[in-house]
Amino acid sequence: MNKGNLFAVVLIVAAFFAGRHWFADTPAQMTDSRSGPGYSGGSGNDNKPSGRTGLVRAIHTSAQNGTVHEVREGQLIMDKVKIAEPGDTILVYPGNYSETVYIDKDNIRLTGVIEEGRRATLDGKGHLNDAVLYSGNDIVVENLLITKYKGNAIMGQAGNNFEIRNNIIVDTGVYGIFPQLGKNGIVTHNVISGIEDAAIYVGMSDNIHVAHNQVFESVAGIEIENSRHAIVENNYVTNNTGGILAFITPGLPVKTTYDVIIRNNFIVGNNHKNFGAPGSTVAGIPPGTGILIMAADEVVVEGNIISDNKTAGIIITDHNNAPNTTIDPESDPAPDKVAILDNLMHNNGYDTIDEAKALMLTEFKTGNPDIVRVGVSRDSCIINRHQYVTVGVDKWAECGFTHTGDILTYLLDEPVAPREIDPSEVGKVAYLGICAGCHTYTGRMIGPPVQVIQALYMDNPQGLADYIAKPVKKRDDYPEMPPQDYLDATTRLAVAEYMLSVTK
Repeated sequence: MNKGNLFAVVLIVAAFFAGRHWFADTPAQMTDSRSGPGYSGGSGNDNKPSGRTGLVRAIHTSAQNGTVHEVREGQLIMDKVKIAEPGDTILVYPGNYSETVYIDKDNIRLTGVIEEGRRATLDGKGHLNDAVLYSGNDIVVENLLITKYKGNAIMGQAGNNFEIRNNIIVDTGVYGIFPQLGKNGIVTHNVISGIEDAAIYVGMSDNIHVAHNQVFESVAGIEIENSRHAIVENNYVTNNTGGILAFITPGLPVKTTYDVIIRNNFIVGNNHKNFGAPGSTVAGIPPGTGILIMAADEVVVEGNIISDNKTAGIIITDHNNAPNTTIDPESDPAPDKVAILDNLMHNNGYDTIDEAKALMLTEFKTGNPDIVRVGVSRDSCIINRHQYVTVGVDKWAECGFTHTGDILTYLLDEPVAPREIDPSEVGKVAYLGICAGCHTYTGRMIGPPVQVIQALYMDNPQGLADYIAKPVKKRDDYPEMPPQDYLDATTRLAVAEYMLSVTK
């Protein structure tokens, strides 16, 4: 896009967003003053607000009124985490810190102090795997600069009521921001680039709001995977392989993705070469994909600027037609009840893939595709279809609604209570919160399938526990596993025994 066209799009979107109720950058509450017709969505009432207007949503169960711990260059952040109590704040002053921070306590705020533009910088120096890991509830991670880690910048391991905001993340390996198995969380005002899987990856989580982030030069920009009740809005997503994804990845413990709203985003020029791990799900994304919906249900696409994505603006596919996926008999492979509402779509599909061209020929169509649907999709709809070049949606119904105006957020009216974990459940919780982020039961993900691990270690749980602490690269076709030595020996053995016992 030349500068003149880009400036014109900026003017259009400025007018487009004028008068809309934007997601406020307020950590503890949001109020919806909208009214009018809209889409309620959802396949059930689990973990959803009781209404849509006049509600106050709370993230945290208690205020941050504890001790303030200061960390300055030359000190370790983890030393302060170890002595912190629930309700405490850890202030990290500008400087370079090379460590992994693991927060396994509730109600901790990890805040970088910004002075004259200088931030606290977590630098993995190309050999550390993870910057910030949290398993506690009511966690805030903000204002950090994170770079040169091999695994993840910020990963949540089954923590609820979280806020991840105002961080700059560059080249941190597999994932940038990765909340997994969490409920009631916000990911907002982050800038993320250079990620080989997903810059923002919401995995197996519920009631999530992803807003006002800038993601670029990654394989996937924003991915909602095996998650429910999520809103992705007001993000700038550019120069990734795929812009925004709503997925069901087969073989994970959570089997569904539904009730996802993708609205009011810039999704522009996502044509980056795919550099995902060979064989991984995201490695199958064709460069030039604006939005990809794979097997996810009740996804609404509304009010986005979708332009200059060379393969297509929106691709909708089932598992049977998606590369690098296996079939999970417990997951419905079809993306049902997808709704495509009004979006500004321009100059998409100008260098599309042969498969899309072949689909268009089956409908005797020519031109550059804005929307491509392949495989089964039931009960889906579209409005103003005449505005777009499409294939596979001619038989879709006309949507019975035109906007999601009465849905401000899916964040809950009250915070999620902290989990009470029985000692007998430690292995299961660790498996779901940590291992399932990279290993499905039968299919390929970042790591090998659980079935392969079981074949290697079935009679040797201690051997697997030892490997979890100090892994070595065994296979050229998978990246090296990051060590999980922050887990104590008892937990490592418990998770090894649980992993070797699962059957699906």
